[in-house]
Amino acid sequence: MANHVLKKMGMAASVSTALFMAGFSSQTFAMSPFQASYQFNYNGKNLGSATRTLSKTGNQWSYVFAAKAGVIASATETSRFSFNDGKIGSSSFSRSSKILVHNNTMSINFNPSAKTINTKKDGDTRSFAWKAGVLDELNAELQIREDLKSGGLKSSYYIADHSEVESRRFIKQGAEKIKTNYGTFDTIKVVLKHNKPNRDTIFWLAPKLDYLPVKVTHQDKDKSYGLLLTGYKGPTS
Repeated sequence: MANHVLKKMGMAASVSTALFMAGFSSQTFAMSPFQASYQFNYNGKNLGSATRTLSKTGNQWSYVFAAKAGVIASATETSRFSFNDGKIGSSSFSRSSKILVHNNTMSINFNPSAKTINTKKDGDTRSFAWKAGVLDELNAELQIREDLKSGGLKSSYYIADHSEVESRRFIKQGAEKIKTNYGTFDTIKVVLKHNKPNRDTIFWLAPKLDYLPVKVTHQDKDKSYGLLLTGYKGPTS
């Protein structure tokens, strides 16, 4: 169970119209390194902790989501990409998870010159045709945040996982004040619309923290997962 939760929260971690609204600061930042820590829960019960870390080396960015449930399970996702003129150029994505002695791995390589997207999951390899602007499940959150800072979301985003490249929509559902262990924040509520029934992912993004998700929930039929901010080091307004 813990392994399933950790993998789900990687996405339910790392997202229509203009969302910039009255009452929020008009100050924005260029994409900047940061680190955020969270507690995560399953069906309302706290299971462990997680971090999101964005760093830059030269012209290459790295975004890492890491979660741990005691000594039982752990998961790490890493997205590598370039960033120019407000647009993310995906390079690679990897996920590794472990529960007790069982390990699982998944990787995606983005090859724009060959116009292909190649994936591998526990030995199963697949290849898909290139889609302009394609993202992975982790850096999609960053692209959503950058688009919000420039005024609004696109009508849809191509996101790659192991089995497909899927067009997904992120839709505004108003503003909410969210209380966390790190403080209380005015947020923009954004819903990821899945193509599968009985699935919902919701992000609460705080403009004061450069549109960082201070809360994330994911509902999958009768199961629910959540992240709630506990600490942050990065740009603020």
